[in-house]
Amino acid sequence: MLEAIIDQLGDSTVMMLVGLVIGLVFGAAAQHSRFCLRAAIVETAGRKLGAKLALWLLAFSAAVMFVQAAIFFEYLDVSDARQLSATGSMSGAIVGGLMFGIGMILARGCASRLLVLSATGNLRAMVTGLILTLVAQASLRGFMAPVRETVGGLWLVDGGEARNLLHVFSLGHGLAALISLAVLGFAIWLAKQKSVRLTHGIGAVLVGFAVSLGWVLTYQVAQVSFEPISVQSVSFTGPSTDTLMALVNEREIVFTFGLGLVPGVFLGSGLMALATGEFEIQRFGPETKMERYFLGAFLMGFGSMLAGGCAVGAGVTGGAVFAITAWVAIFSMWMGGLLTQWLVDRSSMA
Repeated sequence: MLEAIIDQLGDSTVMMLVGLVIGLVFGAAAQHSRFCLRAAIVETAGRKLGAKLALWLLAFSAAVMFVQAAIFFEYLDVSDARQLSATGSMSGAIVGGLMFGIGMILARGCASRLLVLSATGNLRAMVTGLILTLVAQASLRGFMAPVRETVGGLWLVDGGEARNLLHVFSLGHGLAALISLAVLGFAIWLAKQKSVRLTHGIGAVLVGFAVSLGWVLTYQVAQVSFEPISVQSVSFTGPSTDTLMALVNEREIVFTFGLGLVPGVFLGSGLMALATGEFEIQRFGPETKMERYFLGAFLMGFGSMLAGGCAVGAGVTGGAVFAITAWVAIFSMWMGGLLTQWLVDRSSMA
């Protein structure tokens, strides 16, 4: 069936449609569940295990469990995915992760959260997200690319087994799925203890499921396509820059997974906000200083390109396939975010 669809529509169109479907699911689920790494970090900085942390753990552990189960049952093979096969940067994961974590606190949201909030009428998130995207593009191919390449080249790790955390610790995919299932069980228990709404919890799990579905569907397309197809899943910084450049710099748009993903997330979040009565225009004000958001956007834009992705792209999507650089990046994001929130709390009490 998939081969027939590809023959009729073409590889690029099918990949764009796959991205659109994944984006719709992710956007709607992320908006309804309030899935947000920054919110989880702020809560944890207050020395408590609360609802926001439970929601993040639900999404993260669900993504890992579904992906590892799919690999175990041979529905997925991620050995050729760039997160594992290409040379990775440990220095980039550390420095970029720290920068992203700091910026995420200052801008009150990561790259994915800013995109989701933009669709709900939050103009602060929309402007901040655009600046993040422009900085990311400048870091990837513009005047900041040499700095990124220099920092990223300080500590490299070879692709293949050296970059696969499961191989480093001699763990199988089945065991990884069981461990993540146990973490998911803890997250469900914590969500119940903190009176998380059932629909919010389901939404968080669907966020993780969307990540795994992206991996599986792109792999299935790659298996039957005559053209080389990259096995990939949800990420935001790179696809957002590609989408922006395609819209403003190309006369003819080439369909890609990311070109379907970003509009899909925006549409899914917007439709969910309208359906639940949560659409509301929000602007900058005295309590939401523009310079703080812009500084955060700059740090996240450069940091995400250095770390190999955002809190979802590097953290959840890369973490689900146990890329060592992804786990280092998400740990660094947590550390940068916790330290920044501690400083923000301390300055507010002074």
